[in-house]
Amino acid sequence: MEKENQADSLIEKEVNLIIKSNIRKATKNKIANVAEEVGPVLNKKVIELLDKAIERAKANQRKTLHARDL
Repeated sequence: MEKENQADSLIEKEVNLIIKSNIRKATKNKIANVAEEVGPVLNKKVIELLDKAIERAKANQRKTLHARDL
C-alpha cells in the first residue's frame, strides 16, 4: 500500500518525464523552434496518459503496467 501512495504522490507532484533537449532532437529539421510551454504541456499529457493506463491495469486486477494499457 505504501508503494501505491508513493506513486500517487509522484503523479500529484507531476514529475518531469519530458526532457527539453529531446523535444528539440525530435523536432529538428521539422520545425524551426519549440516554444517554452511545449515541455510542461507535453509532460502533463504523458502523466494523464499514464494515469489512464494505471486505472486500466488496476481495473484488470494487475499490478503491472503493460503497453496495451496505454
